[in-house]
Amino acid sequence: MIITSRNLAYYDLNTALTGLLYWNPEQVESAPGILLIHGGAGLDEHARDQALRYAELGYTVLACDMYGPGVAGDRERVLECVRALRDDPALLRRRAAAGLAALVDSPEAGGGHAAIGFCFGGMTALELARSGANLAAAVSIHGSLGSKAPARPGALTAKVLVCHGASDPHVPTAEVTTFADEMDHAGADWQLIMYGGAVHGFTHAHAAPGAMTGVAYDRSADQRSFNATTAFLAEAI
Repeated sequence: MIITSRNLAYYDLNTALTGLLYWNPEQVESAPGILLIHGGAGLDEHARDQALRYAELGYTVLACDMYGPGVAGDRERVLECVRALRDDPALLRRRAAAGLAALVDSPEAGGGHAAIGFCFGGMTALELARSGANLAAAVSIHGSLGSKAPARPGALTAKVLVCHGASDPHVPTAEVTTFADEMDHAGADWQLIMYGGAVHGFTHAHAAPGAMTGVAYDRSADQRSFNATTAFLAEAI
């Protein structure tokens, strides 16, 4: 299978953003679209690899840009951006919605759209779903689950999948329980899979062991979460 990619420039108000769009040019019909949302480091190798992974399943995938130019690779600017987005749900949702709009407008993407995010991106995918965005599905993989603006009953229409490391010190059990209560209160169609022994960032195959407390690659959790997401997407979109 040949996967092609191109830069896709778009805006969130006055903020210029540039994502990477992946698709199979040999497909006769436009494929369902996936908005793939990067982790805290920005649109890096991990995000690009994950975008390619899902494009190879037959989806058109936009690895979006949540930060804008000159941020990725600059630790201080990354932290500043993450804090600003995390602390302002309206801004976070609008920034993600800009990426979704760019995906929807792409001729390579057909009907039916999903959002998949990792770490910071998992939190973002859930916030986008909480906003009532026109998504068939939202997937959070080792992402934060709390929100300053919990979903209101009936507002969350996307099907939700959370893949979570049971030993993740960055997302405590109380946060998981609160999330479950929120989803039930909202009347959402949701599911949560926990992987025993897995910690934060379990899909990061190139993570240096011990480089960051509570973050480590877990081959089993990585493959299982990919399999679960594959099956979930096939059902949802």
